[in-house]
Amino acid sequence: MKKIFLFASISIASGLLFVNLYTSLVDARSWGGDIPNSIATAREYYKSVNPGDFFRIFSPLNQVIGLIVLILFWKASASIRLYLGAAFVLYVLGDLFTFAFFYPRNDIMFTTAQLTDVALLKKTWTEWDTMNWVRSLLVLAGLIFSFVSLHKIYAPQEKRQIQYS
Repeated sequence: MKKIFLFASISIASGLLFVNLYTSLVDARSWGGDIPNSIATAREYYKSVNPGDFFRIFSPLNQVIGLIVLILFWKASASIRLYLGAAFVLYVLGDLFTFAFFYPRNDIMFTTAQLTDVALLKKTWTEWDTMNWVRSLLVLAGLIFSFVSLHKIYAPQEKRQIQYS
């Protein structure tokens, strides 16, 4: 039963990573394609919903499940606990980074900045675009730690020593 939670955590984190990559490869390029016109178009498009609506649901869900997984596998082994703990910390850091760095820039690009302030919009978009790759790397690193934990759970130490001897 507890492995299901680990698979769920990996699945949700993978989904978050791919949506984040999509945002970098498609949405962010569109936003920066013809500033200020592209920002004006994005503002119109995001009047009812925006990517944040997705992340506000699935990022906290990933963190909750990541914490549950850490608790469930706490006694499995020190290395599994360490990897799951690292994954959880990276997932939380990704969200803290979102609140501290991305929300203010989203607000500038999509709400408060005047469309005539092209220099501010370009600077903000460039910062957003660059740092979103860093955020993706945080989630990727968390996923790698989750996958290493999964491997260690399915290949206990005794079996690995026999296989590699």
